[in-house]
Amino acid sequence: MSPIWGSMAQYEMVHWSWAIAVYLFLAGLSSGSIMVALLVKWNRHERSNSSIWDAMIKSGAVVAPLSILLGLLLLVVDLGRPLSFYWLLIRYNITSVMSLGVLFLLLYTPIVIVFMLLVFERSVMKYTFLAPLVALIQAVKELHSYAKIIEYFLFVTALCISSYTGFLLSALYAIPLWNSPILPILFITSSISLGIAVNILTGLLFFKSTINEESIKYLLVLDLRVILTELPLLALLFIGMFYAGAESANAAKAALSQGFWAGLFWFGVIGVGLCLPLLTVMIALKSHVYRISYVVINSMVVIGGVLILRYYIVYAGQIYLG
Repeated sequence: MSPIWGSMAQYEMVHWSWAIAVYLFLAGLSSGSIMVALLVKWNRHERSNSSIWDAMIKSGAVVAPLSILLGLLLLVVDLGRPLSFYWLLIRYNITSVMSLGVLFLLLYTPIVIVFMLLVFERSVMKYTFLAPLVALIQAVKELHSYAKIIEYFLFVTALCISSYTGFLLSALYAIPLWNSPILPILFITSSISLGIAVNILTGLLFFKSTINEESIKYLLVLDLRVILTELPLLALLFIGMFYAGAESANAAKAALSQGFWAGLFWFGVIGVGLCLPLLTVMIALKSHVYRISYVVINSMVVIGGVLILRYYIVYAGQIYLG
């Protein structure tokens, strides 16, 4: 660790490294993007009888499976003994948050891949070199009649994925910043905000021909509400630590005022991740101007802010113990 980041001594107590922070980010991205895609489908297209596979839904169908598979790969490699990972798949302890998380992932991952195949069925079947994938699509084609059940089940499992990462940290009672019931709720809201940002950005980059301005407006309004929820949640997280007294209060004070991570919180999480997108969304909605520049800036700062938040929670939690 370079001295530019502060004292080297503080990192001696860090056991959960950047890989865990990135995994939490990718899990939140996957769950958030698919929840956002389903919300757009249910609230924008099914009510108006318009084409259901617009850019926002296609983006979620691509981003969700790719990000969760990448996150799982990173997690398996970070375990240090990747060939022993299969034990987590056959040994369960329902009182363990880790075991429940693995169970949620086993339910979520295949169903999100099925959803992707249903969304891109027509596109994939045009290409003969994708014959194996076409065969798989044919195998799940009968699932179209159960599409609504699949969607509801997918939304619930995605909600479990986004919240379990918070529960995973909050179960470690010795770390004041993690030991809070607010953390899972904060992770859910930030996952939705992240999903909105990435779906919009992916839609603009890869599915521009199916962009629906009304869907963009719907997501910007949703993002505004989510951001206005995240701010009080962060306040409640630290207020709870202060009222817990003793080590928790000292840890909260240090996490907000001392060292590199405190500065990163105020500048990165609050400034870049929340206040800046709040400002851009309000300008866009007030003036009814949904220019690409506004939308891209909003998406980029939200993505950066959520990644910083995950890093801050993982590192500051282990460094500031009171």
